[in-house]
Amino acid sequence: MSIFPVALAAVAGTAASLGTDPLTMADLLRVANAPGFDRWQEQVRRTGGCSDPIHLSGMTTTRDAKTGQVLYSYSTEGEPGGRLRVACGNRRASRCPSCAWTYAGDTFHLIRAGLTGDPRKGTPRAVRTHPKVFATLTAPSFGPVHNRPPQGVCRCGTAHPENSPELGSALNPGSYDYAGAVLWNNHAGDLWRRFTIYLRREIAQRAGLSQTALKDVARVSFGKVAEFQKRGAVHFHAIVRLDGPGGPDDLPPAWASTGLLSDAIQAAAARVCVPVPAAGGQPARELRWGTQVDVRPIGTDDGQELNEQAVASYVAKYATKAAETTGTVDRRIGELQELDKLTDFPAHARRLIEACFDLDETYPDRKLWQWAHMLGFRGHFSTKSRRYSTTLGALRQVRADFRARQECQERGLPDPDEAPEGSTLVLAHWTYAGHGHTPGESWLAANIHRDIHQGRETARDALTELHDEHEGEW
Repeated sequence: MSIFPVALAAVAGTAASLGTDPLTMADLLRVANAPGFDRWQEQVRRTGGCSDPIHLSGMTTTRDAKTGQVLYSYSTEGEPGGRLRVACGNRRASRCPSCAWTYAGDTFHLIRAGLTGDPRKGTPRAVRTHPKVFATLTAPSFGPVHNRPPQGVCRCGTAHPENSPELGSALNPGSYDYAGAVLWNNHAGDLWRRFTIYLRREIAQRAGLSQTALKDVARVSFGKVAEFQKRGAVHFHAIVRLDGPGGPDDLPPAWASTGLLSDAIQAAAARVCVPVPAAGGQPARELRWGTQVDVRPIGTDDGQELNEQAVASYVAKYATKAAETTGTVDRRIGELQELDKLTDFPAHARRLIEACFDLDETYPDRKLWQWAHMLGFRGHFSTKSRRYSTTLGALRQVRADFRARQECQERGLPDPDEAPEGSTLVLAHWTYAGHGHTPGESWLAANIHRDIHQGRETARDALTELHDEHEGEW
């Protein structure tokens, strides 16, 4: 629904039916009746309904560089509370659904460009014919856990429903290797780095080339995302593609195929090992990938299970999630006592977090306590090789340039793409003035985000259909 003061007054007596407590409802009415509410609503709408906007105070003035004439000036003195609100940009859906939605959209276009090609994003259409697969690399077992096997009955003798809170927790916590689990998460980035090295070696071997010679005829490109399993272990989903030596602009050699690529991935994953020396009573370990390595070709037909659209959507979905999907928190933990304040905190996740704190002194260089909220994982959730496709920074810049042109048009300023360089001078001063919303503002922002999101979904579906109809022409 659209949010207006009169509508808020009408629902003041139905706070319970809205799931809104009286204090929030009282603050909601305060915000709606405060001076400048329309402008506040406009600011929040421009952030997409951001859950935790950054507040800025300051001013900006645009002058003609030759004459010194003021072309435009702006100050936050006239804004609600004397502040300008801008989006926080957090990628986590648990922290800000609005900014996470934008991040997921950018990730979708980044991944899809590397699958289908998109000249506007620096990737030729021909890349669609290059050999590419969707690979999943998992963690090994650290002990049996409650699960939903194909036969339907877990080893505990129970057929767990899909959303059962027991899923992923240890069948026998006393024998589960919690230390090994968090150390594996902590070294997962090292495992991936070594995997990419071994993968190139395996491809060269199958092509009958040296590693040096491989660089002259082929290049491996990838885009990947990390996902937490219910048991709290990270695994990686990756699009792996074979290109010519120049990247997506070059055709791959004749010997390159999805079959060769799949075999090389399986062999490389089996070879990777990261040794962890014995220390502080902990045994020496050899960290490896799990035996479940899934590699499937990516098709171009929408009727296939793994088509380009489905893969891009899948990767984008997990780019905004982290360890909080296992029931843990999404913020850094200063001390274990903080967990005592949380109700219904999963015992399995707590043991993993405790293991991070216990092992911190044993392996001080790994900074395990700092990553306890991530169950030890310290890597990036979404990464890509240099030549896979465009970058998130480039996508954000396109959006920023578009908004800049819109604002220049609204203010009667020269178009930045047409005006001579140096024709205008911008003087600005900004300071941080806080962040976030009051309870009533949070309720309003969430509804604004919902309205915007539903409208975007409808528009995106229409644009996708139009794009598919005219793909050869665009």
